[in-house]
Amino acid sequence: MSLAAAPIAAPPVRAKRVLPGFTLSLGTTLLYLTVIVAIPVLALILKGAEIGPVRFWTIVTSPRALAAFQVTLTAALLATLFNAVYGLLMAWVLVRYDFPGKRLLDALMDIPFALPTAVAGLSLTALFSANGWFGAWLEPNGISVVYSIWGVALAMAFTSIPFVVRTVQPVLEDLDTSLEQAARTLGASEGEIFRRVVFPQILPAYLAGCTMAFARSLGEFGAIVFIAGNLPFKTEIAALLAFIRLEEFDYSGAAAVALVLLFFALVLLLVSNRLQAWAMRHKGA
Repeated sequence: MSLAAAPIAAPPVRAKRVLPGFTLSLGTTLLYLTVIVAIPVLALILKGAEIGPVRFWTIVTSPRALAAFQVTLTAALLATLFNAVYGLLMAWVLVRYDFPGKRLLDALMDIPFALPTAVAGLSLTALFSANGWFGAWLEPNGISVVYSIWGVALAMAFTSIPFVVRTVQPVLEDLDTSLEQAARTLGASEGEIFRRVVFPQILPAYLAGCTMAFARSLGEFGAIVFIAGNLPFKTEIAALLAFIRLEEFDYSGAAAVALVLLFFALVLLLVSNRLQAWAMRHKGA
């Protein structure tokens, strides 16, 4: 009696990766993150650690440094409040309306990204100076923009407005308008539809855009240098103060000011993530 031949086991089949090339992509991303982001930030932290807590506190609490931080935060807040309103309005217009020149206006929204910030500062200074197109009308009416905190806020708003527009715009484009139509059939006004139907859906993206605009304003330098006049205790921003300390070969002072700005940025990112998580939970509920 012959024995039946035992079945030959098939070689194991390796499961295909969901993302082809994931290992290489992840390695390249981590290398880029380490070289471009992590190492410079770590170097700044180590440089600040060499100062010592007493020296660090003395530098960042000096009257000039406190004034620079106050100007920076105040102007960034003003710019963000303006962008929060204007950016949302511009995204709404670009998505919900069709009109001649719409594509041109949409392209102009990216000008602050493409234009060198120094050129933007020179252009704003020329427009709002006493003999500029806008300044010639504003100055006689007692409104001074150049060499004031309003000029600083204007430059920050110009360079950071795309963050709000480009963050909210794609979310508005992907919204299901059937919910709005249903709200209209139930007698809701346009204001109620926006407040109770549209805005809750775009809120996470809106918060993210405003937060990035605020962070961009805190780190702005080139566009502000010309229009602000760089007057200590009046229009001098923190980034400029760090640059001045570098020119004076005061590396400790520059590192201390830069560390405070880095701290603001990290706190801002943490708050942004918390707000977006809350908005997503609120939307799901």
